[in-house]
Amino acid sequence: MWVEIVCGLVVYKLLRRVFYGDDAVPDVDSSDSDASFAVAKRLERLYGGKTFVGLRIPDPDTGVRQHIDVVLVTKREVMVVAVRNFSGFVEVGKDGSWVCTGDKKHKPETHPDPMLEISRQVGILQLYLEQRGVPLPKGHIIGRIVLPNPNCRPTYSIAFQPEVISFDKWRELKPEWKGGVTSWIKDAFHGSKGEMQDGSYQKLSFILSTSPMWDCLKLKGDRNILGEFIEFKGNQDDMQALRNLKRSKVSRFIIQKPSMLGFGRSRIELLYSHRDYRSEGASASEWDEVAVKPNTEFLFQPLNSKKPRKFKLSSAVSLTLSV
Repeated sequence: MWVEIVCGLVVYKLLRRVFYGDDAVPDVDSSDSDASFAVAKRLERLYGGKTFVGLRIPDPDTGVRQHIDVVLVTKREVMVVAVRNFSGFVEVGKDGSWVCTGDKKHKPETHPDPMLEISRQVGILQLYLEQRGVPLPKGHIIGRIVLPNPNCRPTYSIAFQPEVISFDKWRELKPEWKGGVTSWIKDAFHGSKGEMQDGSYQKLSFILSTSPMWDCLKLKGDRNILGEFIEFKGNQDDMQALRNLKRSKVSRFIIQKPSMLGFGRSRIELLYSHRDYRSEGASASEWDEVAVKPNTEFLFQPLNSKKPRKFKLSSAVSLTLSV
């Protein structure tokens, strides 16, 4: 009996791979991107407003785009958040860098000083918003460093800096008033004056929503990866069907489960929304679709990766393309 069961499972897996493709999720680290999205989601839940993850703001000094983990916008403030998913013991090195040791690490890991990084990001964002017609008062944009990993153990000199939100503070964080911030943020404003008008708030949100960002790949298992979509890979028929789905025309893909179209003809329904530079997103009626084989692939280069990775469409849930 057990032989029949095992043989049945083997046959089922083989048939599934032939007809539907291998939808196994690739072995790629998504922990840092997942941490940024988790922080953004909790900030919105606590304070309202809107968060933007993975911004790439042009830096006029270096000529390259500056990566910003999270920006929170409410009617009272703009907060630039550096999410550092460090684990182990964290201390300040002799040159001001942060050094992580322990927690099963083979050797200490050195990271650039987040305090300097967040200060630079605040200045770059301030200048960028001014150039796009939204000058904000000095002190209205602030920076914070969140350490959301429960295994992160920063030294006293790090944990008690006002810009640093250790895991203990992050876990106990609660809003003091709707749309506002708690005292460890509010103290940095030095008497910020009132709320923004609805028009200014909407304009600021629109500018950030249309700013350069990393593409976002959402995989099965609720995993998020920031990076850059490169291209689709497939047979001639599928590539012909996908030839017009370019970044300039499409803002998002949603991958639906495979369906059988006759014996041996399985297809993945790839929904896509046309890019509209006047608004955000698309309604259900604005989605179009194209059917491709489940083994159709795409190249995606994760953030901080030296080379692109190949993914099967069947392993993905959605793909959001930046401007």
